[in-house]
Amino acid sequence: MTLLSDIREYPWTSLLRGLLPARLARLLPQRFQTGTAQIVPAASIAGNALTVVIAIMSFLACLTAGAVYMVNQSAKAWVNDIASEITVELDPVNTADIEKKMTLVALFLAKQKGITRVKPLTADDSAKLLEPWLGQSAALQALPIPRLIAVEIDRSNPPDIPLIKDALSQNFEGVTLDDHTRWQAEIRTLTRSAALGGIAVLSLVAAATIAVIVSATRSAMASNREIIEVLHFVGANERFISREFERHFLGLGVRAGLMGALAAAIAFLLLPLMMHLLGGGVVTEAETSRLIGSGELDLSGYFLCVLVVIVVACLCMVTSRLGVIRVLKSYA
Repeated sequence: MTLLSDIREYPWTSLLRGLLPARLARLLPQRFQTGTAQIVPAASIAGNALTVVIAIMSFLACLTAGAVYMVNQSAKAWVNDIASEITVELDPVNTADIEKKMTLVALFLAKQKGITRVKPLTADDSAKLLEPWLGQSAALQALPIPRLIAVEIDRSNPPDIPLIKDALSQNFEGVTLDDHTRWQAEIRTLTRSAALGGIAVLSLVAAATIAVIVSATRSAMASNREIIEVLHFVGANERFISREFERHFLGLGVRAGLMGALAAAIAFLLLPLMMHLLGGGVVTEAETSRLIGSGELDLSGYFLCVLVVIVVACLCMVTSRLGVIRVLKSYA
């Protein structure tokens, strides 16, 4: 009941004025205008330096959240692609007629349940898979390059992979099946590592923001100590005084957060162009695109930036409120 009464009694119109700059606040309808003057001057809190610092923190937080989101989306698409395909490898050593063996294995796989498509790769196709690491060289022709068969599976009704693997080993010599389970585990590990790294960066940004707000709150209270002592002397309670500060800091957090989120959105919009300009070649560009996708955020990614703005604003408001109450208790 106390919480509900506090919510009903909270000066929401005054809070709305605090979100906007003074020039825009004057343009609000009359019902949002307050008849009382601000007790704590806004100029003593919302300094340009503090706004810039919080904007930079918001920018870094949005960049981190967006980057982790892109890596996660790209990894999820990569896992889905890998999970829908298995690879059968034929050892070319000690095989007299590798082409005949490729045909027999392909026909065997095509008859299995849950397999939708079987595509034997030619020797040139297998050699091209090694070109990013070995380059284009005539020596590739002399190497015993394994022959591969790409097999697409029905994900809604997947085949019995262990059964097919046992059947291949019993009927064909030198044939192995790779269901890409190890690669899926590696990708998931990479995704979790990126997420943990992002959480660590966001935690550091939040800690730095809290430290900045605490310092700014103490500075503002020190510069307005006479006003606060008079209010405290005439009977103003802690909630009344803290609201004056939290209104300023909430508006400061929203404005600075929007500046940082807007800068991050521009950075993400320019990221594909930067990837193209700074790319180290076709292979590097392809691998980078495979890791983080096209470099563009979708609607959910930009929603994360909006969420960062909300978190930064609430962090500013709550931190200033707790800081003011703590300082006021020291006056008693």
